[in-house]
Amino acid sequence: MTRLSHLRWLEAESIHILRETAAEFQRPVLLYSIGKDSSVLVRLAQKAFHPAAVPFPLLHVDTGYKFGEMIEFRDRFCREQGLDLRVHSSQEYIDAPVDPFRLGTSRCCAQLKTRALLEALRALDADAAIGGARREEEKSRAKERIFSHRDAAGQWDPRNQRPELWNLFNSRLDKGQSMRVFPLSNWTEIDVWEYIEAERIPVVPLYFAKPRPVVVRGGALIPLEHDLELLAGEHVEERVCRMRSLGCTYCTGAVESTATTVPEIIAELQATRHSERQNRAIDHDQEGSMELKKREGYF
Repeated sequence: MTRLSHLRWLEAESIHILRETAAEFQRPVLLYSIGKDSSVLVRLAQKAFHPAAVPFPLLHVDTGYKFGEMIEFRDRFCREQGLDLRVHSSQEYIDAPVDPFRLGTSRCCAQLKTRALLEALRALDADAAIGGARREEEKSRAKERIFSHRDAAGQWDPRNQRPELWNLFNSRLDKGQSMRVFPLSNWTEIDVWEYIEAERIPVVPLYFAKPRPVVVRGGALIPLEHDLELLAGEHVEERVCRMRSLGCTYCTGAVESTATTVPEIIAELQATRHSERQNRAIDHDQEGSMELKKREGYF
């Protein structure tokens, strides 16, 4: 199988999943994180229902700590593509303020991400939330089914999941329950970038290397955003770097890189031996941290 035919096979599977979701659920939403996977997911949804519009809204949970370039890209991209964007924040906690330095990353995520996501899904009365997570990214995501059941409190039990045989999905829900749906489950990071190149999909400029002011913290390059307070012994440096994975500014480190184009990013990934999420602090705050967050309702 050639790389292009491999991508078209993945595309066909993802489009089938999106159409199945639209057919089986009454009020699905697409969880839009603004990252590269979300950009691919949106393109697949547009293809799945062309020439009609995407038949469900995009939901972005804004913690208040996203990069300014992400928010600018989100608003411009959704406006240009004619997408129905809904933004939700837990304003009570943003005003508190909640941040990972006062509470730690686990409690910060619980309030600004998990709580806000569950609030938003209840407000939209959503019975399915489509996300761009891939099994390759992280070990708890590898456990998820493509149609992944959530109980009435929005929580996940990884020990009690439904079997998925071939391409048959169990979409049955009891009152109050919901489903998380992952059309990109079988994609890899390189698949995503090769599809972005093939389809010429726009992505946030943060993915491309350039000189940026950063602080070296815990071995990660933390960009200067949101008035980041320096700790004792820290100083600002300028490094040529790019973001490999996007999240909140305090918890997302850059990687040193000279890749300024999509083909250069693909070549860089083919040579690297490091994990895609090695610089995401929320994955490393305790053993099994991502699975614990997901059990509580985190995306």
